[in-house]
Amino acid sequence: MRRPAHVTAGPYAPPAARRELVAVSADGAQLHVEVHGDEGAPAVVLAHGWTCSTAFWAAQIRALAATHRVVAYDQRGHGRSPAAHEHSTTALADDLVAVLGAALAPGERAVVAGHSMGGMTIMAAAARPEFAEHAAAALLCSTGSSRLVERATVLPGRAGRVRTRITGAVLGSRAPLGPVTPVARKVLKYATMGPGSAPDRVEACAAIVHACPTGVRHAWSQVLAGLDLDADVARLTVPTAVIGGTADRLTPVVHARGLAAALPNCVGLTELTGMGHMTPVEAPEAVTRAVCELTARYLDTTEKEKTP
Repeated sequence: MRRPAHVTAGPYAPPAARRELVAVSADGAQLHVEVHGDEGAPAVVLAHGWTCSTAFWAAQIRALAATHRVVAYDQRGHGRSPAAHEHSTTALADDLVAVLGAALAPGERAVVAGHSMGGMTIMAAAARPEFAEHAAAALLCSTGSSRLVERATVLPGRAGRVRTRITGAVLGSRAPLGPVTPVARKVLKYATMGPGSAPDRVEACAAIVHACPTGVRHAWSQVLAGLDLDADVARLTVPTAVIGGTADRLTPVVHARGLAAALPNCVGLTELTGMGHMTPVEAPEAVTRAVCELTARYLDTTEKEKTP
């Protein structure tokens, strides 16, 4: 029997969607989209990171759906979105604006939150008119805009060309991850999560990451290795909050600090002590609270201004 792509019980088991739809991107790629919560509620759009899926947002979806309409989608090649030929930041931006157009009414705004590659997706889409039409505010979790491999501390040792080269080879490996074993959990926890992460949270992340197809994981690793969205950060003019974990080895907190300093309209930097890269799973309440604060401060105001 095939192992599910996520845990099936407990707070990190993804809830059933109220409805599902397919968004079609600019190159024809099809994206699986889930909608949770009441149709008339304030909207939140969630973009997951590299090797993850909509299941990664299970805790946020459960908490937010009582008062928000939550839209979550699988990045191309991840979860239930089929693999596509193109892998680039342009494709990421195309996919996000396709989801916004498919899930939101014309002119309807949402808080858009992205984790890791999902945050990079938001940066890449920042200058798109469709993003401006639909984004009231943004949340960037555990992400960066450039120099990802150079700054990663997954491997110990001094920063420099040797560590960067080895890190790139490890993160870009074509080797299949295989089943989730006790050793695999330990490796994933070390590389992506804080040392105090609870076993159920490690299991949730491991199940999701190990379900990502090897070819998809490798293709996107190459995009991330050459990432340079520094210029796009300056174009992200909507109110934007930033979250980073102080124990993050993949996108160390220096990235969060750099984003907060470079964003034209940063409305807060939260550094989560002892948390690693998987902040929505490691610190679900903090991430959910950040989304709620953005919707209360910006989305509700925006919607009220539109009301005659």
